[in-house]
Amino acid sequence: MLTAAILLVLAVSYLLGTFPSGRLAGIAAGVDISKHGSGNIGATNVLRLLGKPYGYAVFAADAFKGLVAVRFALLIMERTGILRHQIELVAILAAITCVAGHTFPVWFLFKGGKGVATSAGAIFGLMPLAAIIIFLVWVFLFNATRYVSVASVGAAAALPVTVGAMLWLKLAEGRTFLYFSIAMALLVIWRHRSNLARLRAGTEPRFDRK
Repeated sequence: MLTAAILLVLAVSYLLGTFPSGRLAGIAAGVDISKHGSGNIGATNVLRLLGKPYGYAVFAADAFKGLVAVRFALLIMERTGILRHQIELVAILAAITCVAGHTFPVWFLFKGGKGVATSAGAIFGLMPLAAIIIFLVWVFLFNATRYVSVASVGAAAALPVTVGAMLWLKLAEGRTFLYFSIAMALLVIWRHRSNLARLRAGTEPRFDRK
C-alpha cells in the first residue's frame, strides 16, 4: 500500500514535470521554440522570442507543475497514516522528480528546460516563506543586472542559505529541507553552465530596460 502510493506520487510528479508548456506556447504562436533563440523550451527563451504574455504564462504553468506535484504528494501520503517527517520526505522526492521531469522529459529526448520556474513552484509548496525570499532575491538581481541567468543562479545559490537560516531561527524544521535545497541549487546552477560560459565571454543576452 505504502510502496504503491509512493510510486504513484513519483510517477505523477515526473509526468507533471514533462508537461511541455514552452513548446505549447510556441505551437500557439507558430514558432518551434527548440529551434530559435537559445533553443531552450523554458520561460526565458519564450519571453525573448514571443513576448511577455507568452513568457509569463509559461513561467506560471511551469511553476504550477511543481506546486501541484508537492501538494499531490502531501494529499496522497497523508492518507497513508505515516509520520509527518516521512510525508515531507516523499513530498521532497516528488518535487525533485517533477523538476527532473521538466529538465529531462522523456517525450523530447530528455531535452527540457532549466528547472527554475518548476523549482520555484515546488519550493513554494514545501516552504512558502523561503520561496518568497528567493523570489525577492531573483527580482533584485534581475533589476540590478538585467540578466535572467544571473538572477536565476544567484537565487538558486541563495536557496540553501535561506533554508539554513530558517532552520537556525526555528522558522522551519527538518534538515531534509536543507539537503533538498542544496540539491535544487546545484541542479539549477549546473543547468545554467552554458549561460555562465556566455557571461564569461560577454555574449550572454541581456534584457534592455524599457
